[in-house]
Amino acid sequence: MERFIVEGGRRLEGRIRPGGNKNAALPILAACLLTDDAIVLRNLPDIQDVRVMLQIMEGIGTSVEKVEPNVVRIHAKGDCNSNPDPDLSRKIRASILLAGPLLARCGVANIAKPGGDAIGRRRVDTHLLALEALGAQIEVSAQEYRMSVRALRGTNMFLDEASVTATENAVMAAVLAEGETVIYNAAAEPHVQDLCRFLNLLGAQIEGIATNSLRIRGVESLHGGEFHIPSDHIEVGSYIGLAAVTRSELVIEDAVPHHMYAVRYMLEKLGLEIKVEGQDIRVPKDQVLRVRYDIGAAVPKIDDGPWPLFPADLLSIMIVIATQAEGTVMIFEKMFESRLFFTDKLIQMGARIILCDPHRAIIVGGNRLSGAEISSPDIRAGMALLLAALCAKGESVIHNIHQIDRGYERIEERLNPLGARIRRERDS
Repeated sequence: MERFIVEGGRRLEGRIRPGGNKNAALPILAACLLTDDAIVLRNLPDIQDVRVMLQIMEGIGTSVEKVEPNVVRIHAKGDCNSNPDPDLSRKIRASILLAGPLLARCGVANIAKPGGDAIGRRRVDTHLLALEALGAQIEVSAQEYRMSVRALRGTNMFLDEASVTATENAVMAAVLAEGETVIYNAAAEPHVQDLCRFLNLLGAQIEGIATNSLRIRGVESLHGGEFHIPSDHIEVGSYIGLAAVTRSELVIEDAVPHHMYAVRYMLEKLGLEIKVEGQDIRVPKDQVLRVRYDIGAAVPKIDDGPWPLFPADLLSIMIVIATQAEGTVMIFEKMFESRLFFTDKLIQMGARIILCDPHRAIIVGGNRLSGAEISSPDIRAGMALLLAALCAKGESVIHNIHQIDRGYERIEERLNPLGARIRRERDS
């Protein structure tokens, strides 16, 4: 295990480019199983979750060749292996994304119950119901999901929740199903859009991309191709937050600004302004963060929701920004019942936070944080705690940083050239 030693209170300055979207990379890797031809993926983030996914795929017979940094050639050929390594599968949530492609390729998929962040219940019912609607038979045990199908057949389905990964599993199974599939209440997040565009590049026929109704006409086979994974909008939001809390000027290159409308709206509630310059986003320095109250001086609310609303994965970052904004704001986490529990670490650093219940927190901001010894509970909370440490007075120690490594590639090597002082050490 490793830890970060962070010297807080330093200004940052410069330009930074976000990595490829982690939440697009993982389903796109799984979708490579849908063709016998080779695929080249560019801008693939070199992070822990992606490395584990590649290990799983190699274990079921997929050829993985690292062509150059962040470029990988994937070739799923040879015999069909429908049994991904259970120990590796339990390490990441994304292993469930292998279900749809393996059913389409092999007719069988035996998937260990997936791991991932401990942020509350993350049901897979929607995945299973969608795959059953396409013809799969599923047996659930304490340890795994055993699935089989004679032939996938298109159908109309309504997802009981707009689940990102369930939508992705259904889409991947449907592209090779016989006939037409229509998915209502489909998720429309940028990473779902990226997966659909990738599949269309390979010869799939998916309509309605970026909407909540996807129409998929099944095809007999897909071919190979080359795809550039777009920038991660969650990482973009993290860097905006970093600039905000350290009062720094940063330019985030290739920031896909059209993905940031809801984020920008919520940032303005905390008094932060950003500048869009082509495909880049600039955060001006020395901004005074101050809560902008609603009409009648009512306390404003920052809440998450399915796309195009504010993304749940950025709520932890917004909490840290709110601790540095003068005034009071309510954070309402609607999607996961344990994501706010990391706020006890911020309270330890001097934040004024009242955790009302698992979904709501009141933050009275405007006081400077102090360095502390803390531990990262999950990817997004880990990055939020790193931001808190960078703006705090004094030195902080962050343990369990493998959680940060799961979603952010070599973060200290990218932030230190901008003026941060982050040192990675072996944990004692």
